[in-house]
Amino acid sequence: MQNIVAGRIAASTTEFIELALGTPLDLWLGVEGESEMERAARLDAARDILADNSGMPDDAIRVAAEAIEQHAAGLFNVVPLARPSSRARRARKAVAA
Repeated sequence: MQNIVAGRIAASTTEFIELALGTPLDLWLGVEGESEMERAARLDAARDILADNSGMPDDAIRVAAEAIEQHAAGLFNVVPLARPSSRARRARKAVAA
């Protein structure tokens, strides 16, 4: 199965996210070993992008939700666990003589 975003085929999950967001993933997550100055510059750039595109967080959530629906539909199939019978509860409350 191919993941196509904005007319381009994503070769990896990271590339899929970057194409969907329109920005490098490192801009939002940072990189290991970055200096305080690099971090400040990265965060300034991220703030500028969000200021210019206030709907970006909503778009990112929508893309993530669609990806989950299409590729991991069974991920959130929750099955309730059976509760112990009331008889088992009474047995635990009994006090030894």
